[in-house]
Amino acid sequence: CLWTLAAILKETLKDALVPRAGILKKLLAPLDAVLEGFYNAILLHHFDSHHYTSPYSEATNNLISFIDLLEALLASRIELELPLRCQRILFLKVSSVLNLISSSIPYVIKKKLILLLKKCVLYKSKEDAESRSLFLQTPSLCEDMLALSNAVLQVVNLAWLNQIPLSGKSSYFGSSEAAPGDDSQGGSDQTVLRALSLVVLKALEFKIYNSAGEAEIK
Repeated sequence: CLWTLAAILKETLKDALVPRAGILKKLLAPLDAVLEGFYNAILLHHFDSHHYTSPYSEATNNLISFIDLLEALLASRIELELPLRCQRILFLKVSSVLNLISSSIPYVIKKKLILLLKKCVLYKSKEDAESRSLFLQTPSLCEDMLALSNAVLQVVNLAWLNQIPLSGKSSYFGSSEAAPGDDSQGGSDQTVLRALSLVVLKALEFKIYNSAGEAEIK
């Protein structure tokens, strides 16, 4: 079901000949509350279980399918003037994603989530893309981006980055020290390193632009 819904969203976004906004609203509006419930149930799940130790397990594949759906929902957001809750949930409840990234799930899922966060911080509405302004013009996106920025900066301040692996094996953020018992000399995943750095920098940039006073900026 997750895969099918994501596939329908992606195909709808590719089709230039159909009224995409109308189709997306008709498809997603009845599922709005359901998808938010799914988000809460799936991402607040306890992932340190044996079901997620293998990158090829059914549980892992289900989680990857859900991440693909979140990516499709983010991409579909640009078509609606007023985004639905299911298209905003990734911003408003991003702490679930941040907790998941620092849990013991397989590296392939961590990487997908980090790249999804990168897409979030780079996201622009049609109005913002056209205006080319440093400040977001859309109130709902401004609210969402501020929620995401606050959550990211909060965990970074609590040394969250030190828990993030930069490869499937031994390299960690801020350290190239090998894990105990790991004799491999695998280098850092530069894609993840760049994506993580960009997420933190964009969160900091947005927070500074939207801070009330100098004390808050400091």
